[in-house]
Amino acid sequence: MNQRTCLAIILAAGDGTRMKSTLPKVLHKIGGREMAGHVMAAARGAGANRLALVVGNGAERVRAALSTTSENQPEIFTQEERLGTAHAVLAAREAIARGYDDVLVLFGDHPLLEPDVLASARTRLADGAAVAVLGFRPPAPTGYGRLIEHEGRLVAIREEKECSDAEREIGFCNSGIMAIAGKHALGLLDEVGNDNAKGEYYLTDIVEIANRRGLEVVAAEADNESALGVNDRVQLADAEAVWQQRRRRAAMLSGVTLLAPETVYFSYDTVIGADAVIEPNVWFGPGVRVGDGAHIYAFSHLEGATVESGAQIGPFARLRPGAEIMEKAKIGNFCEVKKSRVDAGAKIPHLSYIGDATVGAGVNIGAGTITCNYDGFGKHRTEIGPGAFVGTNSSLVAPLNIGAGAYVASGSVVTDDVPEDALVFGRARQTNYEGRARNVREKLSRSKP
Repeated sequence: MNQRTCLAIILAAGDGTRMKSTLPKVLHKIGGREMAGHVMAAARGAGANRLALVVGNGAERVRAALSTTSENQPEIFTQEERLGTAHAVLAAREAIARGYDDVLVLFGDHPLLEPDVLASARTRLADGAAVAVLGFRPPAPTGYGRLIEHEGRLVAIREEKECSDAEREIGFCNSGIMAIAGKHALGLLDEVGNDNAKGEYYLTDIVEIANRRGLEVVAAEADNESALGVNDRVQLADAEAVWQQRRRRAAMLSGVTLLAPETVYFSYDTVIGADAVIEPNVWFGPGVRVGDGAHIYAFSHLEGATVESGAQIGPFARLRPGAEIMEKAKIGNFCEVKKSRVDAGAKIPHLSYIGDATVGAGVNIGAGTITCNYDGFGKHRTEIGPGAFVGTNSSLVAPLNIGAGAYVASGSVVTDDVPEDALVFGRARQTNYEGRARNVREKLSRSKP
């Protein structure tokens, strides 16, 4: 099957009115990725050479969100009118006509679809079928179209309201997902009519059309999760829960320790190395990579960050986009790091903000230290050399360079560059006025209303 070419058509033109959202339905996210993005990834994983995205509602937003810079960037087609699923597929007629061995028809609101499920449908085409429909067996089939089989052939897809009593007892249901042999695709689709109550062109009609032509039509079975479509916020939450459980299991099986798996949330591209330990209530946003043996303590929030081997993060730490934490560095409780590199062995143990900075190897940052990186108009960098020590409650006003081995006294406001191995005091000299505290209290008490 590796030599067979494949086009995946992803239908993403639905209004999604039940989501009650101004955001097009297929752009609602699971694991930090748009639902249609998950479907695109599944299609690529199943060997699709080309992706065709059929858009309608919110076309420009969908186009902007789902276009990629990869070689598998989807080709965009617009369904101008909503005239049914077969009509939507034919919006991509130009792509179908180029000639592919297999054509997959997918829906952009099926975020749990797995590549191996689609591969199984493609296998049925490779074995000679003209059409392979993915079916599933839900616990309660009420409301789903039934797959009617006879002697190993799929002869019809029957909507529940049109089913006989015997057909309603069938538990094998239509997921809507199909694989069509490319050489038959346009012929079958062009024969679909709209002689029905809604005057629409239904993709499911190609099953009976193919049977009339004497072509082989079969059903392949998918798991219930892969067939799950999302139509409202409740189903969106259900899909998120299933997706997270899959990722947690995969992480643990790859050698990651999750102390309370049900409280850890991953994004679609989270990468965590073997022997890493993740404590409870940790959230990974998009773009996070954690190295082998790192330890992420409880209640930490990471997004767009790299944590190298043996580093420690948290508890209650936040790594924002651009944070690079090198080997065996430590970011402690209630610390925030943004667009900064913290080199090997450096320590920022607690209550500090480091933004737009480089913290050299072995540096120690005292509690309450901040880099003052924003002047109201632009961001500026702070460079701290290896082995430097920054005392508690210091303000480092960027742009600023602190040399290697320098020592910043606690409570300093540092505005000028500090040479290597220099000791800097950036604070006013303390003055004591004996007995004056009583005068201050009396004055304040008199002014109190």
